[in-house]
Amino acid sequence: MRAEWIGTPAIERDMSMSHDIHPRISRLPALIGALALIGALGLVTACGDPPHDDPPHRGPASAGITPGAGQSLPGMPGGTGPASAIPVMPNTATAAPTGSAPATPVGPNSVTIKNFAFHPAALTVKAGTTVTWINQDPEPHTVTSRGQGPLRSATLASGARYPYKFTKPGTYKYLCSIHPFMTATVTVTQ
Repeated sequence: MRAEWIGTPAIERDMSMSHDIHPRISRLPALIGALALIGALGLVTACGDPPHDDPPHRGPASAGITPGAGQSLPGMPGGTGPASAIPVMPNTATAAPTGSAPATPVGPNSVTIKNFAFHPAALTVKAGTTVTWINQDPEPHTVTSRGQGPLRSATLASGARYPYKFTKPGTYKYLCSIHPFMTATVTVTQ
């Protein structure tokens, strides 16, 4: 403690010491403002640069992608090899466009899963009938009873099927547990 503080009440001493720190703190906003200004000027300068001397882009075929030394892009201008030489990723699904018409069931006792919906959304069958769900979406889905019920499929990948034999009459409401907005009903009669 400095000699001039001897005998000074603690509250007065603390207030005076905080004044010693204050000038340093008061310069902090000015420093932050200066840094922000420098950053903004750098951004404006970068955005104001004249355009590059690249040729104009005319779509995917000339998207400005050029192979580096020792590389080639099959199917692209300047590339070597046909577009068919481009490798296909394994386990990829090709899907119909999302805007396509709803799927029609494959058979009289089947439900197609397509465009994130069950088709038909309501199916009526007789007791003893096996209904088969077929996933025609590229996304996985499930067939799961709402509440307590017998429908409990595993996750169905694209192209997968789930058969279930209905033995008791009743109304069976179900959904996709991955996409719960997907709902439908099977009504079983005598």
